[in-house]
Amino acid sequence: MIKELMADGKRRMESAVEALRAEFNTVRTGRASTGLLDRLHVDYYGAKTPLKQLANLATPDPRTISIQVYDKAAVNMVVRAIQESDLALTPNTDGQVIRLNIPALTADRRKELVKAVKNMAEDQRIAVRNVRRDIIADMKDLKKEGEISEDDERRAEEEVQKLTDGYIEKINDLVHHKEQEILEI
Repeated sequence: MIKELMADGKRRMESAVEALRAEFNTVRTGRASTGLLDRLHVDYYGAKTPLKQLANLATPDPRTISIQVYDKAAVNMVVRAIQESDLALTPNTDGQVIRLNIPALTADRRKELVKAVKNMAEDQRIAVRNVRRDIIADMKDLKKEGEISEDDERRAEEEVQKLTDGYIEKINDLVHHKEQEILEI
């Protein structure tokens, strides 16, 4: 029973770390990354379609994202979707290829992004701690029902704490790397 609780907790903590990674991919740094466009959906003939399904995305240089749309008729739809998004980027197109130039970030904007990254990370740390709380509560219930001993409960709580500390450390490492990426000039 304890193993199932631990396995479930580990899976949930890992999903919190993965959610943070995905969120970090959408944060704009001074460098071009196709991850910026992951959340972008295009109104493609009445259906909201992810941009990745409509085009080939590439970063030919550190300040440019190149979008090669498969269907030439959809180029204007993609341009409109980029303009209406919260990316604050202006698409340039030659009719076939769309280019997004990533401007350098100002010092104030970098500080704002670092603050936002730290807030995102804190949300996921809270999620990891909530998983720990849930597992410990479930173990206390098992002890009350007599399914596990007090020693088993204590050992499992220590194991859950070690697991939690490991995932919090992973989150801290992700934050550190993202901060470095944002602050490097």
